[in-house]
Amino acid sequence: MRYFLDTEFNGFGGDLLSLALVPEFGDQEYYVALPLPDLIDPWVATHVVPYLHNVPDALDNRLDAVAAAHELAAYLGADRDPLIVADWPEDIALFCRLLLTGPAEIVDVGNIRFEFRRSPGFSTARNSRVPHNALHDARALRDFVLAGEEG
Repeated sequence: MRYFLDTEFNGFGGDLLSLALVPEFGDQEYYVALPLPDLIDPWVATHVVPYLHNVPDALDNRLDAVAAAHELAAYLGADRDPLIVADWPEDIALFCRLLLTGPAEIVDVGNIRFEFRRSPGFSTARNSRVPHNALHDARALRDFVLAGEEG
């Protein structure tokens, strides 16, 4: 199945703050927010941090990186051929980095495929219900991609 990915991070090259996967079908969405770093990029402090927990209570997971990695692996564990779709390269990089739990250690995941989708004309700021929230941005990406495939 395809899962649409979005992340929020602490400025260019910064730490992962939150990650969401929204499946192509169904409502089994995944969202996690990680502990905030001591120093937060000013733009992120204004445009991202206030919205990190603007998600349904049942999805508001707040975990450290290792726990989040294991939970993410469990979430994808039932899918034999997950395809992660993202519109920004850093989202894929941060997803992969989260799977690493230590030097030469990775959570127990199977094969995962990735698709980077250049999406000219798509903007989460314009299309997301809650811009700069990973869950709402991933939903907007899914809706945009699926609408383009139907048309």
